[in-house]
Amino acid sequence: MNALPVALSLTASFMSAVTIMGSPAEVYRYGAIFSIFGFSYAIVVIISAEIFLPVFYRLGITSTYEYLELRFNRCVRIIGTLIFIIEMILYTGIVIYAPALALNQVTGLNLWGAVVITGAVCTFYCTVGGIKAVVWTDVFQIVIIVAGFISVIIRAVVVQGGISRIIEDSYQGGRLNFWDFNPNPLQRHTFWTIIVGGTFTWTTIYGVNQSQVQRYVSCKSRFQAKLALYINLVGLWVILACVVLSGLCIYSVYRDCDPWTAKILSAPDQLLPYLVMDILQNYPGVPGLFVACAYSGTLSTVSSTINALAAVTIEDLIKPCFPSLTDRKLAWVAKGTSLLFGAVCIAMSAVASFMGSVIQAALSIFGMVGGPLLGLFSLGILFPFANSTGAIVGLITGFGISLWVGIGGQIYPPLPERRLPLNLSIAGCNFSLYDIYTNWNTTNNWTSTTMTPTFTTLMQNEAIERPAIADYWYSISYLYFSTIGALVVIIVGVVVSLLTRGTKQHIDRKFLLCREDLSFDIFTCCAKEKKYAVGDLHLSPYPDQKQFGGSDNPAFQHAEVDFK
Repeated sequence: MNALPVALSLTASFMSAVTIMGSPAEVYRYGAIFSIFGFSYAIVVIISAEIFLPVFYRLGITSTYEYLELRFNRCVRIIGTLIFIIEMILYTGIVIYAPALALNQVTGLNLWGAVVITGAVCTFYCTVGGIKAVVWTDVFQIVIIVAGFISVIIRAVVVQGGISRIIEDSYQGGRLNFWDFNPNPLQRHTFWTIIVGGTFTWTTIYGVNQSQVQRYVSCKSRFQAKLALYINLVGLWVILACVVLSGLCIYSVYRDCDPWTAKILSAPDQLLPYLVMDILQNYPGVPGLFVACAYSGTLSTVSSTINALAAVTIEDLIKPCFPSLTDRKLAWVAKGTSLLFGAVCIAMSAVASFMGSVIQAALSIFGMVGGPLLGLFSLGILFPFANSTGAIVGLITGFGISLWVGIGGQIYPPLPERRLPLNLSIAGCNFSLYDIYTNWNTTNNWTSTTMTPTFTTLMQNEAIERPAIADYWYSISYLYFSTIGALVVIIVGVVVSLLTRGTKQHIDRKFLLCREDLSFDIFTCCAKEKKYAVGDLHLSPYPDQKQFGGSDNPAFQHAEVDFK
């Protein structure tokens, strides 16, 4: 396929209701520092295009976990596959939960009824037939998402009397906090946590996640694949701009009466759908467009994830154990597996409701579980002496430590002083609020705009009950979970490999990142000759570049998109 549709598909793949609803709420509560992710996206795309893409594309593999068996052994592949299954089940639970919040706010449908309906619909049509032309579906999806954001932004600008009013309100409310260079890793969002932690977290998605890799390696040449990633960067910036503007619009409209603090909403992630019903309810079809915006991403993400989970389970776990199964029986097993994963993902939505904001929950999952996988692939691609023993020990160690800090952070959340949102006022809430769902009136007479006593009591209670480690190790920013997991895997893997004679093994260079893979070889002018051996490590000759420099991807050269 060509670069443009693949680029749009890459942008849309993880732009589910988690991004659509969670990110504007983040900006509303914590400020426009969220926009610093734009720098992280650029670094992530460069890393993915220059380090991971060349190796995956050269091998012509359709599964990233196949690389683990080729580079190490089957045991490493199975462990990596199991961790991937855990990661995607947890993430899919959040993806199902997020649009249910929107449906609950816009239609009044019971929240958990909406969760079950969302999960059941996705599971049903995934089990019956799967998805055709996924890339082109994602292209349509991204159009719907942008249209939904633009409709909200335009109406909010009109209601507030211009974009300058929104910017002024945001400035006065401290939301234009772009440059917080505090190096403290315990602070939730700073420039450094987003640049460092955000880069590691999003690299787990674009660099090694099966959902993204299978898209860009489907391009007809390596050049087109890299181009798709770089075009996708523009799409990510557009979505990020929409997210930040939407969050600032929410703050401008509700700067004197925060619906969440006033207990009008059950979760801060309902802020954007609440704004939609507040300023767009008199425009027929527009609230429906927003629901479509939230669900378009979810349906595609959930169904493709369930398909991927079923496929990985069949290929990596069931077929090797039951090689005598016929294709017909495997088809039935695949459908049953899809139903099972769908039910498990729906159940995981209950867990998602206790994990705070949906965007933090999603990125925490990719950090805790995806970070060690990123470290494992980096170990195989960047360190020629890494062996299977080092990979297994490093992966288990990194996975255990990242789960330790992540789960500990859920049991003992950071102190309120580190996780409180920016100032939120309820001084203007002395009015009659008309409930559009149940047609009843209630009067909210708020006399105080501060929550300090409540949080002071909470801090005192937590100070008594919390272990000392909770205020440091467990309080680290959720964006650093991936950094910790990846670095532990790499460090432990390197040390164990060196101790277990990793330099004595024979490695085929096609499994490694080589200088010839880089688009910009800044070391050529300094190198006197090519040296690849480490100790007694034996590297086979590099493959002929004519096979891969712009040629068709061998894994996809016969693939066609069927629109019938």
